[in-house]
Amino acid sequence: MNSLGVQIFLGIAGLALLYYGAEYLVRGGLAIAKRFKISSLIIGLTFVAYATSAPELMVSSDAALAGNGDISVGNIVGSNICNIALILGLCAVIKPLGVSMQLFKFDLPIMVLSAVVLAVNCYFTQGVSRIMGIVFLTGIIFYTWWGIKQARKHPLPVEQEVATPSKLVNSFPLALLVAGGGLAMLIVGAKFLVNSAVFTAGYFGVPDAIIALTVVAIGTSLPELATSVVATIHGERDIAIGNVVGSNIFNILGILGVAPLLKPIYSPGIDGVDLAVMVFFSIILLPIMYTGKNINRLEGAFLLLMYAGYTAYLMVK
Repeated sequence: MNSLGVQIFLGIAGLALLYYGAEYLVRGGLAIAKRFKISSLIIGLTFVAYATSAPELMVSSDAALAGNGDISVGNIVGSNICNIALILGLCAVIKPLGVSMQLFKFDLPIMVLSAVVLAVNCYFTQGVSRIMGIVFLTGIIFYTWWGIKQARKHPLPVEQEVATPSKLVNSFPLALLVAGGGLAMLIVGAKFLVNSAVFTAGYFGVPDAIIALTVVAIGTSLPELATSVVATIHGERDIAIGNVVGSNIFNILGILGVAPLLKPIYSPGIDGVDLAVMVFFSIILLPIMYTGKNINRLEGAFLLLMYAGYTAYLMVK
């Protein structure tokens, strides 16, 4: 299992599981939204976003317990950068993404505030303490409660219910089964791919912090990538955007709320530049989304170009 050839094969298998897992998760999630008359944006911001963040939760929690803080925090910082710059950039290039004004009222400000608080905290303390973990965990509980409250307060009328994208998902129990199966495939696929990538990067002598910010971050973000791309292709742009925004919020408030409770995190390898880049991409989304109320192909290409530049910087620093 430790040969380079075997790990590359497992990485390819992981990619296949990620693609099909994302397909089933989107189908199941939309059917659940229809059952409860909840908008696809709310489903994307909560159910789909939290589900696709499962790999980040496992990786950061395991790394925290093992005392590898650079992997634990670097995974979150790198994933949030990847979610915005790579995933939204790629989705917008495939098909311009319309933006719901609801995001500007609550979700985007929460995402930006979370990124700023994490960056300031890590810059001055070089990690995440148990007390900060409790603060983050309180934040995700409030955010989730607020999302559920808004969904119940503004249910979709029958004529605006989201359409079930396939006759395969025609009942609520089956929707749960399809979504759960998709999530399981995403988790297994991400594990295969991350293990393969970490082994390969380590084989060539890449440092832990760089592995976390690039290889692990991209690997654990592949469920979000696969899910958002599939949702974009199906025309479910609210799920594509909501998945990224909700995942970024959950990554910081949820995962870095839980992981330091298991063991306080010390991450000296994550420097001010990495934290500043995360905050920059979070803030830049505000004017990009607000102008024209969408993310067009040119803006998507800009995000991709900036991500390529950041990755190149990591390779040479």
